[in-house]
Amino acid sequence: MNREISCEVYRRLLAHYPIVGGRRNFIHFNSPFESLILTILSAQTTDRAVSAIRDDLFARYPTPEALARAEPEEVEPLIRNIGLYRSKARYIVGTARKLVSDFDGQVPRTIEELQSLPGVGRKTANIVLSHAFGIDVGIAVDTHVRRVSKRIGFTGSTNPDIIERDLMALFPEEAWKNINYLLISFGREICTAKNPKHERCCVADLCQCYQDLLRAGEK
Repeated sequence: MNREISCEVYRRLLAHYPIVGGRRNFIHFNSPFESLILTILSAQTTDRAVSAIRDDLFARYPTPEALARAEPEEVEPLIRNIGLYRSKARYIVGTARKLVSDFDGQVPRTIEELQSLPGVGRKTANIVLSHAFGIDVGIAVDTHVRRVSKRIGFTGSTNPDIIERDLMALFPEEAWKNINYLLISFGREICTAKNPKHERCCVADLCQCYQDLLRAGEK
């Protein structure tokens, strides 16, 4: 897919999912620290589940210093309703301790430093940089972004790193901050994993997957 068509897809999705007040995050946070911890917790878990434990978690551990003093076993009961809670308790306590020991209690602002924290990969680092600091050096690729990008034709790969590079090549840098939000919103509502809603799709005429279905006589 060329850049002209990709940008038309972007324009249509932006019209369908307007970004009000610059808000592009699905989970509310009050600080970079909260953004980081909540993003770590959100892996393989619904936003609703993470939002449900947010207030109790930060009432108990409002700062990196407070969380760093905890043991993972103390944190587990507060997050046990989310997936992989034992591993995530270790990650967030380890992250808090590293913030205190290596970064003076501050969330770092580079992708390399963020990825040095327990439980933080490139996707999480991209999300935190974009949402907490307005720094966009890449595009976070999750399961929705991966599925939608492949179907529409933005990429031929299923590898998140390659998909990210393909998306960055297709879209101007000023659009990077919106791509994750738009593709997740579209993937949740229309381009779902099962039974995608082709009849309601605002980019069906530009979608490689849908055009392939038409040619095969399946639509």
